[in-house]
Amino acid sequence: MQTPMNMSRDTALRIALAARVLPGIGVGRLLEMLHQSIEGPLTEESLQTVTVTNLKTGFASADGEEDGEDISVGLPAIKDAVRILWGETVDSDLPQPVVLDTLPERSIRVAIASNSGENLDGHFGSCLRFLIYQVSAEEKALVDVRSALEADFSDDRNGFRVDLIRDCQVLYVVSVGGPAAAKVVRADIYPMKRIEGGMAADILAELQAVMAGSPPPWLAKLLGVAAEQRVRFSRSDEVL
Repeated sequence: MQTPMNMSRDTALRIALAARVLPGIGVGRLLEMLHQSIEGPLTEESLQTVTVTNLKTGFASADGEEDGEDISVGLPAIKDAVRILWGETVDSDLPQPVVLDTLPERSIRVAIASNSGENLDGHFGSCLRFLIYQVSAEEKALVDVRSALEADFSDDRNGFRVDLIRDCQVLYVVSVGGPAAAKVVRADIYPMKRIEGGMAADILAELQAVMAGSPPPWLAKLLGVAAEQRVRFSRSDEVL
């Protein structure tokens, strides 16, 4: 069976993204369904021949439901997956980054694990992208949106994701495993876990309030505050 390593980058990314919108379906299982539906190699062109019926029938057979009506994967998700396989992904819901002529004084770069829009709603090891912000006490700007889909085809997925945000000093995630968190810390990135998630603007506003007030020593150091001026304080964020 053809594996992602034997495909073009765009073909592999389409399949990876399609698998993400199918609850409980991994890339491996989706590949099996596609090979059952497509004769020959999986390419951008051959993926356009896949239909909703193909996937619905394939998942139903795997679930032991011959009529295809009682399957674990809902029809809306299957339709979304087919659109992605066809290459009809639309990024209009994604925020658009800006180019800064100069970096704000005493600013830091912050990565936010995201699956939708301008939100913190992603696990470090499975989020679709990282939103990258340049943040000071007075200003904040989205400077990049970095897809994490290719991490699925890396020998070290967590390492790949760390490399994506290596220029950042702070990372916000909904959750992250211990080994992954250790790699983040070793890259001199400060991980912040917010289980409830939220809008990026709100989370960054909270960070800015801390930056403008009495930042904790680790943050004060990043901002270039002299050691003797750094003070301790308590906060609600869960630090890893």
